[in-house]
Amino acid sequence: MRSRNWSRTLTERSGGNGAVAVFMACYDCFFVQSMPRASRRAQRPWKACSRTYVATRFFSQVEPPPRFIRKLKEPPLNRTNIFFGESHSDWLPVRGGESGDFVFRRGDGHAFAKIAPASRRGELAGERDRLIWLKGRGVACPEVINWQEEQEGACLVITAIPGVPAADLSGADLLKAWPSMGQQLGAVHSLSVDQCPFERRLSRMFGRAVDVVSRNAVNPDFLPDEDKSTPQLDLLARVERELPVRLDQERTDMVVCHGDPCMPNFMVDPKTLQCTGLIDLGRLGTADRYADLALMIANAEENWAAPDEAERAFAVLFNVLGIEAPDRERLAFYLRLDPLTWG
Repeated sequence: MRSRNWSRTLTERSGGNGAVAVFMACYDCFFVQSMPRASRRAQRPWKACSRTYVATRFFSQVEPPPRFIRKLKEPPLNRTNIFFGESHSDWLPVRGGESGDFVFRRGDGHAFAKIAPASRRGELAGERDRLIWLKGRGVACPEVINWQEEQEGACLVITAIPGVPAADLSGADLLKAWPSMGQQLGAVHSLSVDQCPFERRLSRMFGRAVDVVSRNAVNPDFLPDEDKSTPQLDLLARVERELPVRLDQERTDMVVCHGDPCMPNFMVDPKTLQCTGLIDLGRLGTADRYADLALMIANAEENWAAPDEAERAFAVLFNVLGIEAPDRERLAFYLRLDPLTWG
């Protein structure tokens, strides 16, 4: 899950004025999400897409039209009833990630449910299998409680990992939690590659990038500012030129990777500032360890208050993982590849 702290993001983009964040809910599918790129929707702030969205929370001095303010007291009779039955009111919508799955939290806070449409049933089953495999090897991650398939889609119910997402920490607190986060990632990297039945090797991820680019489906929000105006085919060609070298490196430094070690996917105890576990493991598989390291380092940049914190975190991470000579060009390559694989 790669969702940023949109209240902070939109404040930055609007210069601190106007709407800070709008959280949207779709009454057709009961999907709740933070509304990105609000500045681009300044003329139509109440409609995020073709589905019927309504504002459920509004942080601003501007009062929205009354017809758009509705409280989500009970879910509609759709997917939630199919999977939760009469207990649907015990499950509250939380968020949606890039995958398009719908995420709910049980009322007691001890479990989460992911509901995928029929088109994504296979991907959700893959996350289920990865969690079962990883949990069986002693890594701190959610435990699968239940799995249900219906014609409309599938539902995965998992235990909650205690703590708060690392994305919610201040720079100072994140720096304190950082060593334990590196250790948690290192625990995944230390697992036997030969015993891992899942793979996301570079050749596979590049193939995925080719597919995304061929559909012109790259999400510009994932691209660095300097690449947003570059044609997607040019971005892909730049990655392709480096493939031979990176494939050779992968063959000698392959590990079991998390696949998306961004700050929202590290859970941290807010009191002890120790990492309590990893979540959103649908991309777990064998790959070059630098694919993980690049994402973890880059995604944390939003949290650091100063450049020196970022440099300290960089040094700490590689020290924890026992890597004496970090390869910055290799890190940069995976940062160029990753945005092309989401879409």
